[in-house]
Order: sequence, then C-alpha cells, then structure tokens
Amino acid sequence: MTVSLEVNGVARTTDAAPDTALLYVLRNDFGLAGPKYGCGAGYCGACMVLVDGEPKPSCDVPLETVAGKRVTTIEGLGEPRLVDAFVHEQAAQCGYCTAGIVVSAAALLRANPSPSDAEIRAALADNLCRCGSQPRVLRAVKRAAGTP
Repeated sequence: MTVSLEVNGVARTTDAAPDTALLYVLRNDFGLAGPKYGCGAGYCGACMVLVDGEPKPSCDVPLETVAGKRVTTIEGLGEPRLVDAFVHEQAAQCGYCTAGIVVSAAALLRANPSPSDAEIRAALADNLCRCGSQPRVLRAVKRAAGTP
C-alpha cells in the first residue's frame, strides 16, 4: 500500500507498512534526522512533529493515520525567532530533546503568541529534558514570544 502525505511542504509517498510508526518513515525513508527516537511510546517528546499543525509524538503515530495530512518536522518548521531564542538562552544542553521541544513551543506560539508561564509549562508537558534545562527553555519561549 502506498501512503501519500506532505512532509515539510513537499508531497511524499512511501510503501512502508501502514502500521509503521511515522518516526521510522521520517528518519529511514525520508532522511530527516530532527525527530529522535526516545521512549518509543509517545511519552518523552524527542520525536515530536506537527500533524496538521498539532504536536504529535511521531513514534506513536501509525503511518496510515497521517495519509493525506501535513507533517512538519524541525527541519521544515521555519521559526528562526524561536531557534534564536533557544540559542540565546542556551536552552539546549545535550540537544537530544531540543527539536521536539522547539516543535511543541512553535505550536504553542502559533496558537497563543503571548503565553503565560503556566501555559508554556502545559504545552511542553509532553517533552522531557533530563539535562535540567527547563528554566532556560521557559526563558527561551518567553523571549521568542517577546514577553519578559
């Protein structure tokens, strides 16, 4: 079965099995290294992508459920203000989780350009960082939003 979807603005097709995790198709078939394998169960956020604008853990999304949909990875996000804020605030320590956090933060800022600290924390609740950079991540999202 061939599955068609849009990835980072480009129409793509794959013959991967319909129950294949989207993460594997993105990395193995389409060569995108941004989404990372973390837990494999949708709990850590390292593989976070946008599916029709909504953040989803790609390790927990069967390919067949994204047929005909728009998938955006960190590579296609186009959020230089957010990336610059992460760099300025040194919000990435080891960097493994960073792509997923930036994707989730971008979805938040698109929906709510001026989020409160509580709203940022809630939007990033599905993204784990084991390095302890959460305070810097919070500052980076606030910087990107233009709030103190």
